Amino acid sequence: MNENTLCCFQSPACVLCQQTDDCPEKYGEKRTYKEYNLTVHYYCLLMSSGIWQRGEEDEGVHGFLINDIRKEVTRAAKLTCNICKKKGASIGCVAPKCKRSYHFPCGVQRECIFQFMENFGSYCWEHRPVQKLPSGESRGSSQCTICLEFVERIPLYNVLKSPCCKNAWFHRDCLQYQALSAGIFFFRCTVCNNKDKFQNEMLRMGIHIPEKDASWELEENAYQDLLQRYQHCDARTCLCKNGRDYSKPDSKWEIKRCQCCGSCGTHLACSPMQSWEENWECMECRSIFAKSGYYQNQKKRSLTNSEKIDVTGRLLEEPSPKCPRQSPGSQHSFHLRSTKMLCQNSLTPCTLLDLPASNKMAMSISPLINSSSRSLSVRRMQLRIQKREASNILRELKSQINTKTTRLNINRDDIWSSALKGFRGRNFNPANTMEIKFTNCKDKTETYTFHGSKHEFFQLLMLHLKISSLFEGSSSKNLSLDSQAIKENLYYEAGKMIAVSLVHGGPPPGFFSKTLFNCLAYGPENVKPTEEDVADSDVAQTINMIKSSRTLAHLQSTISDCYEYLTVTGCLRPMTTLSDKDMLVNDILIYHVIKRVLSPFESFRQGLKTLGVLEKLQSHPDAFSSILCHKPERLSAKILGDLFTIHCVSNLNREKGVDFWMGYLQDVEGGESAATLEDILVFATGTSSIPPIGFEPEPSVEFMYIKYPVGNRQPNCLQLPITKTYEQFKNKMDFAISSALRLTGV
Repeated sequence: MNENTLCCFQSPACVLCQQTDDCPEKYGEKRTYKEYNLTVHYYCLLMSSGIWQRGEEDEGVHGFLINDIRKEVTRAAKLTCNICKKKGASIGCVAPKCKRSYHFPCGVQRECIFQFMENFGSYCWEHRPVQKLPSGESRGSSQCTICLEFVERIPLYNVLKSPCCKNAWFHRDCLQYQALSAGIFFFRCTVCNNKDKFQNEMLRMGIHIPEKDASWELEENAYQDLLQRYQHCDARTCLCKNGRDYSKPDSKWEIKRCQCCGSCGTHLACSPMQSWEENWECMECRSIFAKSGYYQNQKKRSLTNSEKIDVTGRLLEEPSPKCPRQSPGSQHSFHLRSTKMLCQNSLTPCTLLDLPASNKMAMSISPLINSSSRSLSVRRMQLRIQKREASNILRELKSQINTKTTRLNINRDDIWSSALKGFRGRNFNPANTMEIKFTNCKDKTETYTFHGSKHEFFQLLMLHLKISSLFEGSSSKNLSLDSQAIKENLYYEAGKMIAVSLVHGGPPPGFFSKTLFNCLAYGPENVKPTEEDVADSDVAQTINMIKSSRTLAHLQSTISDCYEYLTVTGCLRPMTTLSDKDMLVNDILIYHVIKRVLSPFESFRQGLKTLGVLEKLQSHPDAFSSILCHKPERLSAKILGDLFTIHCVSNLNREKGVDFWMGYLQDVEGGESAATLEDILVFATGTSSIPPIGFEPEPSVEFMYIKYPVGNRQPNCLQLPITKTYEQFKNKMDFAISSALRLTGV
């Protein structure tokens, strides 16, 4: 149809319903065709009982021929609406023996059901389909998982229940707006992400799902607002020569935001922090914490935990299962820099049993500390065993990955938006081999197919998730409640991204709280949260006030002060004895940490089902806890020495080569080299940490007659030169690593 033939009048009436209302969400688009003297609502046309689409999409009105529309208007003029009692009722109930007819707007007002599928049938208020409440399911109130307002858990016309999730209820209007926005490709259950079963039920109950792409996919830079992060140094004295807005990642000039509010920042060099791992709060948040007694509680916990510090933990580490580390001799000498001892004529870490009797006497410590260090060493050993088990499980899951390649175009400056676009793409399949194409802000592209690029992408993605609004807490995080993220289904995408990262060789998140992990492993109904899980300072203060009540009168007065909050959360209960406060605190914790975020949790859990990760997590909780709740183990000379398998061109050079390699690792760990252990790993594999799944192929060291070291990242192979002295070896290693990292911008 030529656009010149379309014209909009002030308020022309629809030829079928005779109403002038222009509400596309309720009645469909209203259009006027001047050359045919015709105005019609799209839904009125679709639902009319005596007309069919006999033309192509570009013929007439959406395939309805003009002559057919006029015939339908003539037919409807003879029928009286059973609701408004006026002529022109073009829609009839399709139930057998039912003779009711009505206009479309009248049917909407009378709560009729219009099914936008197959034959586009309509059902009157008496014969309309209804949802049944499963036997045994309790009634009451719940949250609409779209608008988060309360809704009665009774199947009514304006209240619909998800067919795939027990606790998912919706307002009809919320569902209809969601469907119009998401379109047929993205409209799905907001809790479990089910698409087919959910859409079929919603179509049966009269929700119109248009055959179009989602509105957010059509909007340019739709996610730009989510990527705006605070980038300004608020330190009293900023030491950065490039100004307060300058931020260089992975350096002392990277801006770290307040872990509580995120609206203040500081350069690492402008703060009292010694390392990037430390948490930082702005002055305003610190004052709030100080008033709430947070720091006093932290100090008490710190004093309690200090009794368990292991001062000899490294003494109890097991020796390396690989080749012995012989001393480099006169070219190099080693100094004791920590509590780790070196065996005579060997670089292998010793246990206490390996030391001579005289050394055992010299290292004598109190039974209390010895017991503590032994206990901590056992826990470390258990953690390593669990991580090895997790690695084997992830390798098993990786067998699903096929050779078909999916390329993701990733912008380092816009990691979340570009990752989200890639994961939501129609051609994205988590079981395909992934290829990363990095694009910087100057539209220059860098395409990588080796393992390191994927690891860098997933590492940036995990770092973004850690500081995103989807999670709350300091170091150990729980899910937060973000209504916008729920509407856009971001919790599901986050779970899917974490699952894909684990199976494709990326890093783990490492920031899950024990409570969040236990909810995933054992179900939220079997988990008891603690006060440490509460990130909201107001809720924490309320809990503290209730717990600090010393008399029943004081407790009842506190309840009165918190009456509005307790009523909204459903935690209000009569206090008859002072001990009732413990049950009240437990109710508040369960609501705030678990019940409040059930909708995000269900979506997040569905995302983790990708590639079978959640199923394995629930079958092997201890193994997955070691990678989801703990940061990767800090690299050491021993870890890297065990990681690389050593190959030599001849046995004659093996001993000296191993000598120099192990000596260099010890030097780097001791700070006697410009390089770091992470630099060595990046040089050899392209990654700065060991992924939970491990490396494939396993990293190796080859000693060859070459001039300088070479890092072959594709096979994870480090080719090292055979030199006469250790000093020559060390200088060549330092030069090659620094040059390579400088060229790659690491």
